[in-house]
Parts: sequence; C-alpha cells; structure tokens
Amino acid sequence: MLILNWTRTTTTLFSTLLVISIGHAQLTLVDNGTSSSRIILLNNHPEERTAALLLQDFVEKISGAKLPIYPTNESIRRGDILINNADGSANLTEDGFHLACSDHGITISSAGGKGVIYGAVTLLEQYLGVDYFGEFEYNYPKQKTITLPNVDQIDNPAFRYRQSQNYALSADTVYRLWNRLEMPTEVFAAGYWVHTFDRLLPSDQYGKTHPEYYAYFDGKRHPGKASQWCLTNEDLFEIVARRIDSIFQANPGKNIISVSQNDGNFTNCTCEKCKAIDDYEGALSGSIITFLNKLAARFPDKEFSTLAYLYSMHPPRHIKPLPNVNIMLCDIDCNREVSLTENASGRDFMKAMEGWSAISDNIFIWDYGINFDNYVSPFPNFHILQDNIRLFKKNHATMHFSQIASSRGGDFAELRSYLVNRLMWNPELNLDSLMQHFLNGYYGAAGPSIYQYIKVMEGALLGSGIRLWIYDSPVSHKSGMLKPELMRRYNRLFDKAEASVAQNPTYLKRVQRSRLPLQYAELEIARTETAVDFEDINRKLDLFEARVKEFQVPTLNERHNDPVDYCQLYRTRYLPAANKSIALGAGVAYEPLPGKKYQEISKTALTDGLFGGSTFVESWVGWEGQDATIVMDLGKVQSVHSIEADFLHQLGAWILLPEQVTYSYSSDGKSYTTWETHTIPEDRSPQVKFVGIKTEIPVQARYLKIDVIATKECPTWHYGVGHPSWFFVDEVTVR
Repeated sequence: MLILNWTRTTTTLFSTLLVISIGHAQLTLVDNGTSSSRIILLNNHPEERTAALLLQDFVEKISGAKLPIYPTNESIRRGDILINNADGSANLTEDGFHLACSDHGITISSAGGKGVIYGAVTLLEQYLGVDYFGEFEYNYPKQKTITLPNVDQIDNPAFRYRQSQNYALSADTVYRLWNRLEMPTEVFAAGYWVHTFDRLLPSDQYGKTHPEYYAYFDGKRHPGKASQWCLTNEDLFEIVARRIDSIFQANPGKNIISVSQNDGNFTNCTCEKCKAIDDYEGALSGSIITFLNKLAARFPDKEFSTLAYLYSMHPPRHIKPLPNVNIMLCDIDCNREVSLTENASGRDFMKAMEGWSAISDNIFIWDYGINFDNYVSPFPNFHILQDNIRLFKKNHATMHFSQIASSRGGDFAELRSYLVNRLMWNPELNLDSLMQHFLNGYYGAAGPSIYQYIKVMEGALLGSGIRLWIYDSPVSHKSGMLKPELMRRYNRLFDKAEASVAQNPTYLKRVQRSRLPLQYAELEIARTETAVDFEDINRKLDLFEARVKEFQVPTLNERHNDPVDYCQLYRTRYLPAANKSIALGAGVAYEPLPGKKYQEISKTALTDGLFGGSTFVESWVGWEGQDATIVMDLGKVQSVHSIEADFLHQLGAWILLPEQVTYSYSSDGKSYTTWETHTIPEDRSPQVKFVGIKTEIPVQARYLKIDVIATKECPTWHYGVGHPSWFFVDEVTVR
C-alpha cells in the first residue's frame, strides 16, 4: 500500500506500518548523490532539531546529499524520517528511544529527554557506519547511495544518568551527545553537584559568628571551608532549607540538588546529639540520612543527592533514605587491579553497596578508574570495567559517574572513554569486540599491536600481585608490570605500531600520543636508578618534552603540574649534578623516628643521591603531626659551604610544608651552633612542589642538624581540617 501526503494524524498508522513491514525491505535515503528522504520534526522541539541536524550533517558527509528538514506542519510522504520526542510509549524510559525503519520510511521516537538524539546517533553508528572516537575525531564511509535495512529497535539505557570525563567534552558538543553523556550543570540545580556544604553554608560568612554550625571533634568546633556540619543543629537546618528553596525557585525545571559533605575524611561532627544518632545507626551516615530525610520531607517534589563517601560509605542500620533521597556511593578506597569482588578493599565497598541497595532504589555510583597523581602513566584497568558496571546495575544503581580523567595525553584517554560510555548505556556489550573495533578504527593498521600491548600489560599486572590504585606511580611497578624486560617488549610493540602507520600522519600522531604514558614511565623509573645511561635518558626526555608540546598535554596529574615544567625540573633535579653532595652515604639519626612505613627507607633516603617524585612512594621520609630533628654525620670535620633539605608540598595527600627549618652545625655532635633559621610561608596552591630550603654560609663541621617545626594540623581551609598533617623530607644536599 502506497500512502502519500499523510497528515500528522497518520503518524501512529505510519509507525505501525514500519513495525509490521516485510523483513527484507530496504529504504533508500540517498540515490546516487540525490536525497530521497526528508526529515520531519513532529513537535519542533530542540532535541528533535538537534537529532535532525546530526543526521543531516553526517548523511551529507557520507554521500554529498543534504536531507531537507521540515517542521511539524509539513505533510508526510513515503520515505520520510519522522522525529518524535513525545512518544508516550510505556516501553521507553528516560533517554530511551524507538528506531523503526522500513521501505515506508523511518521513525525515531522517544518519551522525552535526549532519546531522539541517541536514536539518531544509533542510526548513524550501527547502520551508516559512522564512528565517533574523540575530539572531532570520527570516521565514516564515502558512498553515493545510502540504503537502510528493515529495523525495529527499542533501546533504553541501563542508567538514567551517565557521566564520565574526557578532554573532548569541553570543546566538542557532538562528542558528548554521541557518547550519550550528561553534565551536572544540565541536571543539578545551579550546578550543586557534590561537596556542597560550604557552598550552601559559606564558612567565611557563618564560621566566626556561628561555630556551633560546624563539626565538633577533638574537644572543639572546626569551622572552615572544608568543615562538615553539625547535622543536629536546628537553626542550621532552617538556614539550609531556606537557601535550597531559593535555589530551586531560581532554577525552574531543575528538580535535584546535592546536599553533601565537604571533601575530607573523619571530619564529621561528634557532638553529643550527632554521635548519639551515629552510634544508634552503627554508621557515620546515620546523621546524614536523618538530615537529608528532613529536607526530602520538606520538599517532597524535589530530589536530594548526598554522598556516601569515605567515613560515610556504610549505610545506617535503622533509618532508610526516603525515595527522593539519592545516595551517591563512592568506591574511592578500592584497588583497581581486580574487580570489586576480588580484593579486601573492594569487598568492603561491596558490603556497603549491598547494604544501601537493600534500603534504597535510588543509588548514584561514583566509580574511580583514575590515577589522580599520574594521568600520563600506564593504568591497565580495562579488564575490570565491565564487571564493576554490571555490579552497580545489579545493586540498584540508577545513576553513574565513571571518573576516568581522560586528560589529553593520558593513558588511552580516548579508548577508556569510548568503552566506559558504551558500558554505562549497556553493560552487556562485548567488551573485547568494542575494544578491537575502536583500536582498528582509531589507529588503523597499528590497532593489533596496541591491542597486544594492552593485553600483555594487563597480564603482567595481574601476575605481579602489585596493587593498582588511584594515587599510583610507575615506580611502584618497576619490578612488576614495568620491569625492564617487559618495558623492552612494550617499546617493540609501539615501534611496530608506529612503523605500520608511518605513511598515515593521522594514525601516526594518535599512536605517538598514546605512547606518552610509556615514555613517562621510563623517565620516572630511571630517576630512581643509580646505574643508567644518562645520554639515553636525555634523548628520551627531549623526545617526551617535544611530544607533550606537540600534543598540547595540559597536565600530568590532578594537581595541574605542567608536563613541560616536569621536563625542565627533571634536568635540574634528577640528572646528575657536576658538584656532588659531600653527604652521600652519610649516617643519619632521627628524633623522633619517622612514620612506621618510612623507617626502613629513612636509613638511606636522605643521603643516597636520589630525589623523590610527586607520589612519595620512594625516597621520601615522613612525619605525621609532629616536629622532628635530623642529625647527619659527615664522618670528619670538613669545610661545608651550603646545606639544602628537600621538602614536599602535596595538599591532596595532607602533606604541608613545615613552618620553620633551623640548621645547626657541630664538630663533636654535642655542642651545636645555629647556622640559619628559615620561616616558610603558607602555601595553598594545589600543585605538587619540591621546595628546597637552603643555607649558604661557610663553616667547619662534621655534624649537621636540621630542626623542623611542622605545621602539624591541617588548617581550616584544608579538607583535612583539624586532623594531623604530614611533612616529608628527601635528599639533604651538602656542598
């Protein structure tokens, strides 16, 4: 039956005809470069227009033909593409879509959200052969004629909200739509997403006048930007409720807001009332859920998201979150070399997740597939992605943020995002097929070599028994997955990959950019070795610097350390100095001893000639919450012109610079003369820094003493507020 010039009232009939049309029918969209179809917007909504423009753009790229777009009142003809984001079908959930195609035409329909956009993306990806891999990086076939098979596909997402990270998101709108991702600013009122306590109740406004609003522990209140609230304070509740009401009124259409603890661990309130609730509930989340339930009852038509994070990870025993309380559960403390069911840290999280899923169907999982300290470093966790996402879905998660920090130049940033984004839509996809499809499409002939590289490293990680975690360092794996014989094999695979695409500049650049983490690992490991070829290291450093400049790699880590600065620092900090320290191999004594895990390395770390890196996994010696004295014995009285102790500044690990450093000297180790005292200004910058404290006054001495007055306690602006801070010292250079 041929039906022409349909009116809008025949849309339902048209959809029915599409579904029951014969299985072998084909629709011709473009015939020898001439469009045979039109795109009709049934409701003329913005999402329909976006879907139409995506289809129009890529069909024109493929065939040269531009499909016309018409608004609602256009009569419908055979072969048209109908886009309808107001399909009331009970089979469609939020962002789900129905894609139907026969020789009569195409319908792309949804019940709202961005479903019609995702339906258009699916049509382009699955049936027209378009791949969208990265920031403005996509492939499509060239063909003058486009025909489509009979299709009847309903597709709903596994999670109603899906969020990840990739550098492409900031510049490429199509990338975000193609990967079916949402941003907190699109969903959460006024962008109140996580760690919102201080935004809702600014400590610089209330801290001095109302310290009772803030957490009580260690015998006092702790107001500050990173402080938690006293959740049983009624005045605080009313202030917050009024503030939330005004936010919702100012943001019509936004119905969810995060009311969640500031970043930091064990900074919760332990006043008598808060402690009574938490003790009764058997978890530090008890007072949080009690507070959130009061808000949820006050605003029953709104949704409130709160964190189950660090100290609040485990659920309460008695109280249950109201249906409009969303639990954002975070697996930050879990190791990443195996899935969550296979190690102790993961099993503790699993216990928490199963506990929450028993009392709530409104769970938001924040998963960390990230190395905060070293974005540009190998992080082989692909093998656990699918198992973990399936676990989240099984345990009632309806929203998911996969924090993978796909920074430009980071470890397989494009592949990592591609896999995670698709698994968040459908956790049952074939992961290996997805990976190989991406590698072959993105790297061309180099794909098989890179696939082999990924698989060899994955096996080496599992075989090593060394954990992979979110503050990892290549140095931790230098006797495991990054040991010399494996590094040689990895480099051979990348050499082969580069050679296979040497004649294709696009593929070659992608391979070279993806090699950066391996090159960075080589440099990091080399600085911890005494027997290295410094000519070779210089060549590798020059190449790494040239490549990070070429590919505009913005940062090495979450702390925004610039990779070009790293290269310059490497030359001055890690390559051998012409003027050697006369303290090499000197004896060192400490009072008090450093932290237990640093006592063994403290025997040599300060006088071995090797400087530590940003992740303090080697060379560094640390003290928590206390001052310290370090005494060095040079073996004999001799001329000393300068002394410089190397301190670490890394706020993310609660490592703060000391307040004061005093150098003294002695000939007999009993009577000391003060050499010089240095007062060190407070530093709030997030960058990891190595700070040398130096005295240059010639003396005669055998014994050198360093008295360190530590900060000892994290200040009010730091998210460890009220808790002990660390100081770390590394090489002490004496000339």
